Amino acid sequence: MPAFEDSDFGVQTPLSPVKSRDSNRLGRVTSRGSQVVGSQPVGSVGSITIPTDGPGNAVEVPATRSSISEASQYMHSLSLSPSMKDRRGSRNSFGASLPIPRSKRQSRLSSVNYPDGVPQRPGMPPIQPSRDIIAAQLQDLSSEKVRAAKDMAFVFDIDGVLVHGDRLIPEGKRVLEILNGDNELGIKIPHIFLTNGSGKPEIARCAQLSKILSTQISTDQFIQSHTPMRALAEYYKTVLVVGGEGYKCREVAEQYGFQDIVVPNDIVASDPSIAPYRVFTDEERATSRPRDFSKTNIDAIMVFSDSRDYATDMQIIIDLLRSENGRLGTLAKDPESQRIPIYFSQGDMLCPTEHPIPRMSQGTFRIGLEAMYKALTGADLERVVYGKPELATYKYADEVIASWMEQIHNDERLPSNIYMIGDNPASDIIGGNMYGWNTCLVRTGVFQGGDNDEENPASFGVFRNVLDAVQTAIRKELGEDFKFGFDESINPVLNGNGISAVE
Repeated sequence: MPAFEDSDFGVQTPLSPVKSRDSNRLGRVTSRGSQVVGSQPVGSVGSITIPTDGPGNAVEVPATRSSISEASQYMHSLSLSPSMKDRRGSRNSFGASLPIPRSKRQSRLSSVNYPDGVPQRPGMPPIQPSRDIIAAQLQDLSSEKVRAAKDMAFVFDIDGVLVHGDRLIPEGKRVLEILNGDNELGIKIPHIFLTNGSGKPEIARCAQLSKILSTQISTDQFIQSHTPMRALAEYYKTVLVVGGEGYKCREVAEQYGFQDIVVPNDIVASDPSIAPYRVFTDEERATSRPRDFSKTNIDAIMVFSDSRDYATDMQIIIDLLRSENGRLGTLAKDPESQRIPIYFSQGDMLCPTEHPIPRMSQGTFRIGLEAMYKALTGADLERVVYGKPELATYKYADEVIASWMEQIHNDERLPSNIYMIGDNPASDIIGGNMYGWNTCLVRTGVFQGGDNDEENPASFGVFRNVLDAVQTAIRKELGEDFKFGFDESINPVLNGNGISAVE
């Protein structure tokens, strides 16, 4: 039997030795040239102890491979430095750009919601409810507060701030009531939603949130992690779309304008042997779109949402990344030059859910892929990551805020004071800080720390919940005496010296 050097097993610098119950039982098992110290040879790594209350009949043999995980040497750093102590620019795919949609969203100016979306008196001024008339009069009397209210905006993360999965965080409902006009001026304070959540079309996600929060949320004020990725439809024709429940991400890609969309089920239906451990149901086969993938070149991989089947999705993605220009069943002679691009909609490691401990998110899936690819090819995997804290996401948010300002105040501009409210220091807070927003960290999601996060501290502070954060920010901008409630019984004409809005 051949003998091996410790280096043959990748053994590193020794840690503290394992303490055996009886060092004599080890039988002096050493590698050639190893020097024995106590019961453990130098060069053998192992610091995990074993129970000592067993029957005492086991023989402890020193390990030749380190007990420390090898994943760290294969892991890429996050696109942004995970700590504000070491600030630097984005490194997405070694400097690759992140396309975002160029065209502005279509404006639909209206301060009144009509049942069918259009005024009932064509050519005539819109009919305003009495509440809006009173609010307009109040705003005439408080011009300074009105200017301040229109010069601030809120950007909300969703999961862990307003909801936990499908469960409402009670303070979230009250916050949206205040911002939608239940305040002393009856004024709408601009706000949008910026989430690393994904996996559904925007209209479906807004409908779901509107039901949970009992507040109408428009797609024009909503950005999920893959929303800016609609711009990629101009660059790639045939794409593999990964993640999400069922075929919802295929529907998302279709709405974004991608021409030829493949999902993992299509590939498994064409060749079940590609995923040997997958149990493929008749229902899945009936709803898939198989084809001869040996004659199809896939141009890019889009991970839109969290994988529901890690083993199958990782196998197919790795096959494509090692293929010749995205053709399954081939192995590239030069895996780097022939490798197709891969895009991830976000990089969060954890996501708050209804479970008391945050669950793994798309970032863990990405790191697993990176480690596998490096182990198989020896090369680093170039990839592009969207979502918070990427600069492209915040650039896109600027456009959405300005567009929403036009819709609610007929004033297309970016407010001076923008507040980002989130629960995740590694995405919400670091991204907002680097973009120059005021950041508020809440304790209802990922963050459960002390006075502030040590690595990525919130610039405006840490709050118990979203309501505390919003009320504190509004009082700072509009005055400590600002009231969070609208009194419809007040008569502004008799309670002030301003000019009424009613002519």
